[in-house]
Amino acid sequence: MRIIFTLLLLSGLLQATAQLTYATLSVDYDSAVVFKNLKLIPIRRKGGGGGPMMAGGIVSLNQALSQGLVTVTERGTTSFDNVHWLRFNTHTDKSIYIAGGEIVAGGRQDRMVVQDTILAPSSKDQYVPVMCVEEERWSEKEKKFAYGGFANQHLRKVLDSSRNQVLIWKEVSNQLDSGRFKNNSLAYLSRTQDKKYVMAGDEYFRYFREKFREKDSTIVGFVAVSGGKIIGSDVFAGRDLFYQQLDPLLRGYIDEAILFGAPVTLPDPPVKRYMDKLLKDEPSQEQFVKKNGKIFRQNGQVIHVNTFLKES
Repeated sequence: MRIIFTLLLLSGLLQATAQLTYATLSVDYDSAVVFKNLKLIPIRRKGGGGGPMMAGGIVSLNQALSQGLVTVTERGTTSFDNVHWLRFNTHTDKSIYIAGGEIVAGGRQDRMVVQDTILAPSSKDQYVPVMCVEEERWSEKEKKFAYGGFANQHLRKVLDSSRNQVLIWKEVSNQLDSGRFKNNSLAYLSRTQDKKYVMAGDEYFRYFREKFREKDSTIVGFVAVSGGKIIGSDVFAGRDLFYQQLDPLLRGYIDEAILFGAPVTLPDPPVKRYMDKLLKDEPSQEQFVKKNGKIFRQNGQVIHVNTFLKES
């Protein structure tokens, strides 16, 4: 009887740690960080930030590209039939995590990853679905792909809700026009060539990066507010993956705050109601995220939950 009870208890603990709900998380409203148009409220893992993770370890796309652990190339020839897929070849014994909304720049045109994906260590080609975020370039010569960061919440939401290339191009074009960014190929990343924009973004980044320093081992995500709106949230299974994703995530949210945001006016109670719907329990989370974001699972374990813009 004692053995059966122990097995049942262990099963329950494993099931609980596979969730990203209030069973394993808390929202630390008292530690919120505010700078100009952006407020980030940390989400912490109870009992420490390690969390369950994949055997053998996992590395982000950003780190994998910078360390030469993965090579990204175009699929096949210059045919437009291949525009919505990229080839990934891994050079590591670790799995590589790629998030929907991450951008790879180069190739024959810049692309944005469609959905969260984990690439297992393999000597074989692996293909990942993507969308173009550079409408007016399709070069015969393939440039080397480099990491381009996370798209902002407006573009991530269009990607997630439609997966429609025309709507993605339209959103990119609207953002370039509204920000008055000079560009030659309608590239989403044209904003990184604007000195005033880059300086403003760097000021935000330095402030938030210092506040979310890595010695805080319990943070695994945050919910973001700008003006009177919740602009989204990102939560990961463990501290290591969160901090691997933190820098590009911050850049994406900062971009959102600069282009679309306003000084923060939203109080905590509406945010708490929002987070209660997201984190109360698994059925509530499933229902809420179905309309407001996405959940990525691997082998039954929730790896990443993220939500998008919501009016106050």
